[in-house]
Amino acid sequence: MSTYAADQAATQFATINGDSIAYRKIGSGSPLVLANRMRGTLDTWDPLFLDGLAAAHTVITFDYPGVGYSSGKLPADMSDVANIVAALAAQLGLDKFAMGGWSWGGFVAQTMVVEHPELVTHAVIIGANPVGENALPIQQAFLDRALKPVNDLADEEVLFFEPKSARSMAAAKASHERIHARGGVTEKIPATMDEFMAFLGAARTAHADAKGRRARLAQSTTPMLILGGSNDISTPSANWYPLLGQIPRAQFIMLAESGHGPQHQYPELSAQYIKDFLRLAAK
Repeated sequence: MSTYAADQAATQFATINGDSIAYRKIGSGSPLVLANRMRGTLDTWDPLFLDGLAAAHTVITFDYPGVGYSSGKLPADMSDVANIVAALAAQLGLDKFAMGGWSWGGFVAQTMVVEHPELVTHAVIIGANPVGENALPIQQAFLDRALKPVNDLADEEVLFFEPKSARSMAAAKASHERIHARGGVTEKIPATMDEFMAFLGAARTAHADAKGRRARLAQSTTPMLILGGSNDISTPSANWYPLLGQIPRAQFIMLAESGHGPQHQYPELSAQYIKDFLRLAAK
């Protein structure tokens, strides 16, 4: 049986727009809300990473509508997802909070920064592209694995880690074992092509950037920590380079020999970077 607080947390529900939105809450201290990757659920975060964050913060994770333990349908626009985050925060009594997002959730975090700046004290963006058009595309090797109904450890090694690194492969195995110690993890993961297309469709609208979020992000004074992997074949970290000199309060960390899930390869180090950033980068 897992001894991680993240695995012991009860699944709770909030009613938002008629949907039952599942969330979990661990730790104490200033709140940190985390938005998940494409196909990610409450169960697919590395519990060692979450527990590390919860040593200094109240960590809140949730499932998008129609994903995992939540009812409803995944929205087609990031503004609608951000509005759900804001509504969840209101129901939990959060006036202000730090907003984190991994991969697809990184779009959610960026949307929160530009559309709900009064709520977000800090932003933490992990393994994600900036909104708008980017120079480096997703690689086919990622799509070949990401769109399988069920991903095993061999898939995760390619999707989230660095297959050429023995250290990364060892970290992949350890993270996989921590995540699956809970049991039943794959049962709630979206597995149909319709569900995949809903995620990808929303991502396309984020890249099309009809609402000008990229320009607004570059003008934001919200402190931002961008955490990337050196071998991210989904959202290459170098896509941030053109923006790093523009965003007034942005900091960028690239972790070597890691892929699309740097916080799962380096759970304790990533949690410490984030905690230090939230403590020292005053709003």
